Amino acid sequence: MKFKLHFIIAFMALNFNAFGQDKLLQGQVSFVTTNNIYVKFDDTSFIEVGDSLNLGGTDRACLVVKSKSSTSCVCSIVNDCEIQKGDEVVFNYVVKAEPETKQETPTELLLAAPVVEETIESMYTENINGSVSVSGYSNINSQRENRTRVMTRLALNASHINNSKFSFNTYLNYRYIFEQADSTSLPQNSFFRVYNLSVRYDALPSLSVIAGRNINPKISSLGAIDGLQLEKYFGKFYIGAIGGFRPDTFDYGFNSDLLQYGGYAGVMTDAKKFYSQTTLGFVEQQNAGETDRRFAYFQHNSTIFKNLNLFSSLELDLYSKVNGVTANDIRLTNLYISARYRISRKVNLMVSYDSRKRILYYQTFQSEIDRLLDDDLARQGLRARLNIRPFKYISAGFSYARRFRSDEQNKSDNLYGYVTWTRIPSIEGRLSLSYNRNESNYLLSNIGSIRYSRDLVKNKLFADFYYRFVDYNYYSMIDTFLQHYIGTNLSYNISRNLLFSVSGEMAISEIDNNYRIYARIVQRFNSKQKNRR
Repeated sequence: MKFKLHFIIAFMALNFNAFGQDKLLQGQVSFVTTNNIYVKFDDTSFIEVGDSLNLGGTDRACLVVKSKSSTSCVCSIVNDCEIQKGDEVVFNYVVKAEPETKQETPTELLLAAPVVEETIESMYTENINGSVSVSGYSNINSQRENRTRVMTRLALNASHINNSKFSFNTYLNYRYIFEQADSTSLPQNSFFRVYNLSVRYDALPSLSVIAGRNINPKISSLGAIDGLQLEKYFGKFYIGAIGGFRPDTFDYGFNSDLLQYGGYAGVMTDAKKFYSQTTLGFVEQQNAGETDRRFAYFQHNSTIFKNLNLFSSLELDLYSKVNGVTANDIRLTNLYISARYRISRKVNLMVSYDSRKRILYYQTFQSEIDRLLDDDLARQGLRARLNIRPFKYISAGFSYARRFRSDEQNKSDNLYGYVTWTRIPSIEGRLSLSYNRNESNYLLSNIGSIRYSRDLVKNKLFADFYYRFVDYNYYSMIDTFLQHYIGTNLSYNISRNLLFSVSGEMAISEIDNNYRIYARIVQRFNSKQKNRR
């Protein structure tokens, strides 16, 4: 009997190791841009490009990994999820045990020693991923003209093509608005935008060159740069230089008059209990050969003991030209500070403060400088957010935000809260309730919503149903404006990488009724998925 018991235990242990263990890797959203979501992890060795990440507290894939480093991932949003900086993200993976290798005897090694062809492997690995999508949106109004538009997007990230030092990245967008035959209200109905189109060359593991239109994450507030970018690492220190042009102010095209150049330096520390990246730089922007703006910027991001995350950025303008008089005045145009503290696995708190002034381009806005300087007051903001998970399948969040200026104009107070219940007994799915109250100098609004979502066919067909009311009370009007919204969304995974979704919404008010229809088809591709087959 004792022998049998030992045999059963050993057999279970072997099977447990053979099939592996389910693990949960937790991270958080560290930065959000128009095109990308940046997620910070302690370790990304188990994550592959193309893998899906879930939003904390849900079992719904919201992010797809586009590229990664040892501690962070650059992702794109899927399934129309709403992502904010500081959100918790989880990744489920399986750790498989290494198979035992047969210990060969010296005789076996000698007999099994044929001539081995020597191969030289590249230090770079090709990885191509991206997506192409086509969407259509129609707004049918009972009182005004109808509007229909179509949009196509292409996002491609080809890293180390053919295992070489060259990489290619692009994000393109084309939008067309169908105008009714009897309408001439649109000055333009066709829009083509190039948000990213660049080639990267890794001359050395520590030296990279980027040519084309690209947004540098170390100076993301600068926006897109048309030109050259160089970056060199010296251990944990790095320096960079940029030279090129700003996109055109009106159509986002190439404009050779908007020359800009500058440089930056920084230091990055990536230890087990401490991560930090700090960058300081200077940029000069011109218009037709004249200085338009000259400024310095600072950006810092750090994580201490995996629980406290600090982020700060500021911009100092160092140039002014008023009535033909040039000066090197210092003007704080942008300041943002945030702290996120993970009190426990179930509670986290975030607070932030920002102060922003209108950016003045003295050459571009030379005829309006006096008017703009008369209104040169900083718009300030305070925000606090608390997320809790009191029970296994219930999460909630509360936030308060205040916007204000020293002259008491354009101030607002915003209060928001939500409760989400996942894996509801009997009916399954997820139920969310939310409420938002905003009060400004001219308006008081109350918005409430209820949303239910679930898989109709597991991993194939996903459904979303919601109701929302919007109550606007303008202080300059006697009557209030109340609208009711009823909508649904269906998403069908035709295959692993092909998604089709359609949404419908009806808006009802005393003035008019609106009907909105939105359809989208997305084809994703990933070279690593093909290699796994």
